[in-house]
Amino acid sequence: MTLTSLITALHLRPFQPLPMLFAPLLVFSSYLTLAGFKIDGAGMTAAWSGMYVLLAARRRPGTRMGMGRALSLRGFVRGSAMALGAANTVAGGYVYATGNRKLEEEERREVNRWGVYRD
Repeated sequence: MTLTSLITALHLRPFQPLPMLFAPLLVFSSYLTLAGFKIDGAGMTAAWSGMYVLLAARRRPGTRMGMGRALSLRGFVRGSAMALGAANTVAGGYVYATGNRKLEEEERREVNRWGVYRD
């Protein structure tokens, strides 16, 4: 959710449609995690965070101002979003690769948050 907030702060004004597509997808991956699908939520977070980092890294550096743009508040927020996206990619990829789906399903059945399981 923190990455979603940073993406929204960077790309809402002026509105940039492509980067703003990542915000609802990351919110949905948080919902998956809270709904008990931790491995799938981690995989989705890793995938979309990695895609955002790749998209944000394509941006051309400001040649007119030199380092002035990178040392601004917007540059700090952009760097923070990219660092958090990279961390999400690594951590989510690890959880997705090493997750135990049987244990996750047993935990989901035990908690039965939405009353789906009638066991």
